[in-house]
Amino acid sequence: MILFPAKISSRHREKLREAFPEQKIVFSDNQDETLTYLPEAEIYVTYGNDINETLISKAENLKWIMVLSAGVDELPFQMLEEKGIMVTNVRGIHKVQMAEYAISMLLQVYRNEKVLFQNENDEKWDKSVRINEITGKTIVIAGTGAIGQEVARLAKAFRMKTIGISRSGKKVDYFDENHTNEDLTEVLPQADFLVSVLPSTKETKHFYIDEHFKAMPNHGVFLNMGRGDAVKSETILKAVETGEIAHAVLDVFEEEPLPANHPFWNEANITITPHLSGLSPHYVTRAMEIFTMNLEKYLERKDDFMNKINLSRGY
Repeated sequence: MILFPAKISSRHREKLREAFPEQKIVFSDNQDETLTYLPEAEIYVTYGNDINETLISKAENLKWIMVLSAGVDELPFQMLEEKGIMVTNVRGIHKVQMAEYAISMLLQVYRNEKVLFQNENDEKWDKSVRINEITGKTIVIAGTGAIGQEVARLAKAFRMKTIGISRSGKKVDYFDENHTNEDLTEVLPQADFLVSVLPSTKETKHFYIDEHFKAMPNHGVFLNMGRGDAVKSETILKAVETGEIAHAVLDVFEEEPLPANHPFWNEANITITPHLSGLSPHYVTRAMEIFTMNLEKYLERKDDFMNKINLSRGY
């Protein structure tokens, strides 16, 4: 049985039933209904925030959890590994919207759009506003997976030099250079832009430290749309306030929602967005395409699943 506590539209429900008429698919509308069907479920489709050890212990026949999001860092990996439960996610479906977000935010900073919008509100005609170009600059992208690669591809349209940072440092398309995480400080003096799309793992928690921002040019821009715990809030604030970098664009934070009294709100050289870089009207359609593809493989007893999570690594 396939249990769907994840909320999807009636259109997606019917499409799934038509594609797999022989499968028992239950679309759960509430927690009580989920718990009723859970012991029977072999496949569990969720957005991930309901997965915990208590739920897994009640899922007696569970073989596969499909998470309709990219973030899986809160899952109880040890218990899942002990029970032999496979986990897949929808890593990669965020690449279009998040790459567009990154380029739009870098343009926003360099075109000084905050000031332009304020001048518009104030009915102020001021042609002295400083405008710059992102074309020909150097961008360092930490995280060279699907999202980072798409950012690099779009950056190439602006004739940027693209430098990728990853755990392995292996060569990836659209990057002029690729380096390991340990090489970050060495390449940062070149970085007009540092874009972070790192996942949340033990290795990436508080990954960015003071020395990284000190190594950047003082006109540099830091953009974080990966995970908020990749850098301490006070580290970013210090880098901006002391002029080590010119601007920070933040879509993710250590604490979300960002508290109303947080100093980020009052810093002119920090742009804040409410963790929306991954939003898209096409999100569920893309997620269901991945699930459908993997379900076909599962039913055919194949093992080449898309986005299979390494439970020992957590990603």
